[in-house]
Amino acid sequence: MTSELIASYFNHLSEKQKEQFAQLDELYRHWNSQINVISRKDIDSLYLHHILHSLSIAKVISFLPGEKVLDVGTGGGFPGIPLAILFPETKFYLVDSIGKKIKVVQGVSEAIGLKNLQASHARAEQIDDKFDFIVSRAVTQLKEFYPWVKGKFTKSASNTYPSGVFYLKGGDLKQEFAESKLRNIKQIPLSDYFKEEFFDTKYVIYFPAQ
Repeated sequence: MTSELIASYFNHLSEKQKEQFAQLDELYRHWNSQINVISRKDIDSLYLHHILHSLSIAKVISFLPGEKVLDVGTGGGFPGIPLAILFPETKFYLVDSIGKKIKVVQGVSEAIGLKNLQASHARAEQIDDKFDFIVSRAVTQLKEFYPWVKGKFTKSASNTYPSGVFYLKGGDLKQEFAESKLRNIKQIPLSDYFKEEFFDTKYVIYFPAQ
């Protein structure tokens, strides 16, 4: 699968955005040969399993110019890098506790000329700033995740959703939701937006700052 998969679901991309998405295949293959951020068997599914999956958040919310978004446990840059390409006027801050993964993020973002992205080797708890939204891709259970980011919200977002978390996760989540004790959780099935079987049991989870 190629970057054309992205354009088939996001049909208002500029030529620059199309070019940036197209560059990701070669860049991730290059970096992955040095620092393994995507499993070897998964690199051929980069656009489906990683880039389009990251962009599924954009089917639920459009980040606004000037908003600040924190990506916690970004790994090789997901969902932060694809979202930063899609929303060039939004500021993205990507953090991961593993330094060599942040090296990949910085290398990829520099190569495609992302001006709206910063990346730091840090844990979420160490970040002393506030954000309109926080995104993440299944780094841990929600009951463990929320304490990392509690208190890091501006609570002033004027978007279609109040300041909060957009979390990519799959499977049966009822017990995890109950254990998290989080209020007002929304579970949005990705099969509503994408026809590929990969998305059948995957969701965007949203909950407001609390």
